[in-house]
Amino acid sequence: MVSAVVLDANALMMPFQFKVNLDMELTRLFGDLRVVVPSSVLGELSNLKGPARKGALALVRKYEVVETSMRGDDAVLELARRMSAAVVTNDRGLIRRLRAENIPVVRLRSERYLELSEHGVD
Repeated sequence: MVSAVVLDANALMMPFQFKVNLDMELTRLFGDLRVVVPSSVLGELSNLKGPARKGALALVRKYEVVETSMRGDDAVLELARRMSAAVVTNDRGLIRRLRAENIPVVRLRSERYLELSEHGVD
């Protein structure tokens, strides 16, 4: 049972790169569920370039930012473990790590909707 959804930097850029409605898609998949962003993701977004960066930084304000001492994928993984959460990402390296630990993964499909895959299957 998923108790929350963790967004990584990749997920926060999706609405601006692919015009996917992140909130609508998360509600479709999970209903009303807690959506969190590891604090280290703010730093990741700040270091990116391009027009999606600004939108993603603004989007973060809609969600709960959770302090974490780790960085990058380690922070996302640790938070997902701690909260029994699914993770929204298209980062292949992170997806491999999440699947190895049987953490549910939500990915962008056809550049327009999100799809949940659980227990290491795609």
